Amino acid sequence: MSWLTNYVKKPLQAVLNPRETPDNLWHKCSNCGQMIFQKEYEAAHYVCGHCEHHGRMPADARLAMMFDRGNYELVDMPDVLVDPIKFRDTKRYTERLRAARAATGDQDAIKAAEGKIGGQSAVVAVQNFFFMGGSMGMAVGDGIITAIRRSIERHLPFVMVTASGGARMQEGILSLMQMPRTTAVLQELREERLPYVVLLADPTSGGVSASYAMLGDVHLAEPGAMIAFSGPRVIEQTIGEKLPEGFQRAEYLCDHGMVDRVVHRKDLNRELGTILSLLMAGRYRSRAIAAE
Repeated sequence: MSWLTNYVKKPLQAVLNPRETPDNLWHKCSNCGQMIFQKEYEAAHYVCGHCEHHGRMPADARLAMMFDRGNYELVDMPDVLVDPIKFRDTKRYTERLRAARAATGDQDAIKAAEGKIGGQSAVVAVQNFFFMGGSMGMAVGDGIITAIRRSIERHLPFVMVTASGGARMQEGILSLMQMPRTTAVLQELREERLPYVVLLADPTSGGVSASYAMLGDVHLAEPGAMIAFSGPRVIEQTIGEKLPEGFQRAEYLCDHGMVDRVVHRKDLNRELGTILSLLMAGRYRSRAIAAE
């Protein structure tokens, strides 16, 4: 029996029931369809090595990529009221939050950190699309406001990375209130003559694009990022016309003056560092002139 078990049964089972390949070993590019080793994909900052398609990034990976040598200090996010309107559709809002937190390891769709970019100290806030589509609720609004006020307190430029489907419907009007709230605090930043730079990632849409995403002093965008208020299908149905090729993509918006520059991820640290250093040098120069 041992001979049958060791030399016949086990090899036969290995052939008939091969071990499955782990789900996270490969990544299939959503643009060209090529298969990429997941580790290589992550090492390339989630950019396809075949077609240069910029995939969506987790918030932690984006912060590590943006700051010099990946060094940064996280900004504590404030606690907010959970499920303020007791919303329920097919699931309770609290259940959706619990699932998103388990999947991402984050408390909500916003993270902020302070560190150096190209040698220039800055505060960066990042929206995480993997947390309920990066939707803007009270936690996101309060997180952005906290990050802006950290910039004001430390006299540092503020960088906002947007990646969101828009307002979080489970919080109703309280979600929409984050649009004027963040806009008002950005005005405080402007009064302090501190730079505000926006990086538009894929996708940036809805109430986010209608508020803080489009209020920067400089607007950068990642290649191919979808930037819009409403989707192309809604617009086509409304106006009854076919939209131009590439409409609502970063390159199209750059060509038509809505975006200042489209920047590849590998160049982002250098580009941001140069922009922030120039803007801060201008701030110091203007203050010196005003003091004379």
